[in-house]
Amino acid sequence: MSILSFDRVTYRYPDADRTALSEVSLSVEPGEFCVLAGLSASGKSTLLRAACGLVPHFHGGEFAGRAEVGGRDTRTHRPGELATVVGTVQQDPETQVVMGAVRAELAFGLENRGLGVAAVARAVEEAALALGIERLLDRAPDELSGGELQRVALGAALVGHPELVLLDEPTSQLDPVAGDELIGLLRRLNEEWGTAVVMAEHRLERCLPAADRVIALAAGRIVYDGEPGEFQRWAGRAAPALQSPAARLLSGVGLEPTVTGVKQARLALRSSGLLNETGGPGTASGGTDRGRERSGRGAAAGRILRAVARRSAPGPSPALAFRGVWHELRDGPTLLTAIDLDVRPGECVALMGRNGAGKSTLLRHAKGLVRPTRGEVRVAGPVALLVQNPGDYLVHDRVIDEASPGELERAGLDAEGDRNPRDLSGGERQRLALAVAVGPGHAPVAVCLDEPTRGMDRALKDLLAARLVAMADAGRAVLVATHDVEFAASFARRVVLLAEGRVIADGSPGEVMCGGWYFAPETARILRGEGGVLLPESGAALLRRRAADAAPEVLA
Repeated sequence: MSILSFDRVTYRYPDADRTALSEVSLSVEPGEFCVLAGLSASGKSTLLRAACGLVPHFHGGEFAGRAEVGGRDTRTHRPGELATVVGTVQQDPETQVVMGAVRAELAFGLENRGLGVAAVARAVEEAALALGIERLLDRAPDELSGGELQRVALGAALVGHPELVLLDEPTSQLDPVAGDELIGLLRRLNEEWGTAVVMAEHRLERCLPAADRVIALAAGRIVYDGEPGEFQRWAGRAAPALQSPAARLLSGVGLEPTVTGVKQARLALRSSGLLNETGGPGTASGGTDRGRERSGRGAAAGRILRAVARRSAPGPSPALAFRGVWHELRDGPTLLTAIDLDVRPGECVALMGRNGAGKSTLLRHAKGLVRPTRGEVRVAGPVALLVQNPGDYLVHDRVIDEASPGELERAGLDAEGDRNPRDLSGGERQRLALAVAVGPGHAPVAVCLDEPTRGMDRALKDLLAARLVAMADAGRAVLVATHDVEFAASFARRVVLLAEGRVIADGSPGEVMCGGWYFAPETARILRGEGGVLLPESGAALLRRRAADAAPEVLA
């Protein structure tokens, strides 16, 4: 028996002028690992809501067809009844966590099922260790960062070892290390426990290597259902914004883009003569080592000169200035430690670091929502802040009442004016919240965004990146906290890396993000940081140029 089956499921949200799902039929077998792909508002979240019974029991609307979970019809079984079979993690974990302490949150579902004290304690401990949240067990959820809260919601969903796990962008607020660890944990549950996984995700480079199957949606319909490697080829023809960076890199040099990860991409490039034996781009023979040595010395000298220039150049006065800023919780951890940081008008800065490193706290200090325990925060004027939860900005029943028509058009939401913001996709809510935060009536000298790409596909991220660069070019300081390394590579002119509340790196994207394991985009990992390349298009250009210099016939 299928663990999940849809038979011609069609669904329309209340007052919506079009269906969110149209004639969707699929079945997921026990032990399958499925990735849901699609552009923003393609129906991924709605499909997951239908699979756990939130559609239609919570959202209302018009539902047709039949959906079954573990043999239970979702029309006659409410979400609470289905929860014994399916664990669900939604896009907004802050709306899913209900208890006053993390330990109680993880134990809640097990206690409701009548498990004994010892069994509950053991299950909570195992889930906490697996997700790296054991140190958070006695913390209150409102003290946690967005990424920490997301891991708590994941723990609550996984602690009971459900037969089916539904996840809506589960890595969107996780740092690269935690994101990789989560995918590994899901694969282990899938392989060792036979847990079926259905995961909606925009950052496909993270999850395709683990997937057995990809289901792609467009306008509420299934447009692809098959194997991950073939999905990359299909996306190249039908939906280029869904291709992973590795597939785009290979397409850029004329190779079949059927790879799902770094290892396969490197093998394909090496077998085509585009990578040398050590993994770097193929180069012309003669003088290679001396050239690299000179290049390395030149790059190091360049970094020193740029650092000196940053310290000595007068430049404009900072829009944001942090001087010896500490933030210590009473009877709790220290979140910021002696932060000295300037962000000047015209700068586009990516703020990166592990979950709990202090990124959100730093942005809240910039806005003045919290005060430092020690030190001083100076601002040159109004600061706009978009926090992690877009729902905090949306207070009306209609989209058109939230922002001006011009801002809605800029956000690509001018056709959604009569919808309730609650019924928008996660990416749409994020764009609407940004329109509210920086729209007419605001003249900020600095714009601070905290994980702004949740729910956004690559095309929308590219538009956001262009808008951030335009803001910086117009003289605003832009500071964006993000775990999305591909997004950071697309807009940042400077990267600041935090760890344990301290600035540990501050430099150009190439200096900070190239040559690493985790805080590096996929292209940089495939090329091992060669040439300071971060994006697939630049990587393909480098490979073609090097190959043409070495052996023109390679790319003939």
